[in-house]
Amino acid sequence: MSKVAVVFWSGTGNTEQMAEAVAEGAKSAGAEVTLANVNDFDSSSVADFDGIAFGCPAMGAEVLEDSEFEPVFNECESALNGKSIALFGSYGWGDGEWMRNWEDTCKGDGANLVCESVICNDAPDDDALEACKKLGASLA
Repeated sequence: MSKVAVVFWSGTGNTEQMAEAVAEGAKSAGAEVTLANVNDFDSSSVADFDGIAFGCPAMGAEVLEDSEFEPVFNECESALNGKSIALFGSYGWGDGEWMRNWEDTCKGDGANLVCESVICNDAPDDDALEACKKLGASLA
């Protein structure tokens, strides 16, 4: 049984809804899932999982949330080489540039992005939640 972590930060609850759908998808595909707020996760935990889904909304000028999420993610980066990961998050404006930049960072770290990232504008609709479930299943 694969072990999957779903690690997220959410300000308004949108990304948390997405995280719950990702976890549901991974569980339905047979994975053992740990759903963790970014404050409850650190780089030493990366090795414990076969796959990790990271979720963070766009903030400011289309960047990752920088006081809680980004420092933890930056610590994890050195452990992502060869790791199967997936990315998701919501945004309120822009065109998803923050996600493209984040994907490039992860590829540069040597991570294996197992599927297309899922982004949604504001609260996730049914299509976005379904995409999140598929994202979770692809990590399982």
